This record gives sequence, structure tokens and C-alpha cells, in this order.
Amino acid sequence: MPTKEDYLQFVCSQIERLGYVRYKKMFGEGMIFLNEKPIFLVCNSTVHVKMLPEMKELMEGAETAFPYKGAKEHYILDIENKELACEVAQTLERVLPLPKPKKPKVK
Repeated sequence: MPTKEDYLQFVCSQIERLGYVRYKKMFGEGMIFLNEKPIFLVCNSTVHVKMLPEMKELMEGAETAFPYKGAKEHYILDIENKELACEVAQTLERVLPLPKPKKPKVK
């Protein structure tokens, strides 16, 4: 079931104290950005976190799942735990690169 916009807004509100937070809807689901870095993937109203070495200790004991068919396994973040959500978001924002700018379309 697609993620509702109010859930994406709630996820953003949980980490808004960390900087510029926004979401982008994609295929009925969403990506949460912190300071323009894509940090959380939200599918079926579940917040997914990339399985990076920096996340291992923070997400110890967390459930894991595949956000969509063909995706790599991700941690599932308890977004209700605001302190954990902020700690995870800060860590991801520190270690993830900014997305590469898109090349202009040739007409």
C-alpha cells in the first residue's frame, strides 16, 4: 500500500531539528532528505535505512526487510523513537555523499 503524504510529513517532523528536511514522492512511496542528502527510504509506511557499517551499532537488534522487489536489505527504523531517528539521521547525513547533479536533457 502506498505511503500517505501525512506519514512522510510525520517522518520529516521527527528529524526537523537537524537541518533542512524534505521529502520527495516516488512511485507512491518516498525518500526523506536531510540537507539534500537522501537518508531514509519510506515504503509501505515503513522507514528503511541503508545497511552501512556506520549503522551496525546504532541499529543493532533492529528488524530488517527489503523495501521493494529487487532492493537490497535495509534496517527498519522505529521512527517513533525520535532520539534514535535523529542519531541515525545525523550519522547518515555525515557519511553519505550529496547526489550527483543531473545532466541537462538534450533536445
